[in-house]
Amino acid sequence: MNGVFITGSNTEVGKTTVLVEIIKHLRKRRKIVVRKPVETDCEMVNGSYVPKDAIKLNEACASGEDIDVVCPFCYELEASPEEASVFADRPLGLFDLVKACQSKIGEQFVFVEGAGGIYSPIANNALNSDLAIELKMPIIIVVKDELGAIGQALLSINAAQTNNLDIACVVLNEMTPNHLSNAQALRAYTKAPVLEYSKNKQKPFCAEIEKLI
Repeated sequence: MNGVFITGSNTEVGKTTVLVEIIKHLRKRRKIVVRKPVETDCEMVNGSYVPKDAIKLNEACASGEDIDVVCPFCYELEASPEEASVFADRPLGLFDLVKACQSKIGEQFVFVEGAGGIYSPIANNALNSDLAIELKMPIIIVVKDELGAIGQALLSINAAQTNNLDIACVVLNEMTPNHLSNAQALRAYTKAPVLEYSKNKQKPFCAEIEKLI
């Protein structure tokens, strides 16, 4: 597949926020599609579950794809996809997700967003890393820029390298303004490109991400 898999060091690190900005920038020069094959904590609206993050990503692409193609597996329980699918009595397998990611892609450039961190369960007996391996895609790792971010980033980098995954870059997401020097410190411990993202750094971030993708 021609594209990139985006994962995180944990849940709630801002993967979707970062990816929306990447998509908005890159779609100026090429057609972009997105797959978020599974989403939990979905709200029932008019008899259907609404995947909030998948909708944001699809709108950023402006591809006109049906949301059921972008995110075919939606669950109500706020939990890992593995737990939520079992709770809903609709067990989810790894290759269900692989098939969903590959559906109607062809030669288009696709971003695939996982669920949670790189080692978070995403299907029965399967982790996000397993999905990235099957898709054979380079990965972006998003880490919340906070105290402890260096350790979180290095653990995620190690997980990717252990699974022979190609790291496109690590993104330190400054969700709350701070005066930390995590990016500079992290670069001393890894050869993976380290980028900084915040609302005030969107232009330089997008310029750097375009060079890498």
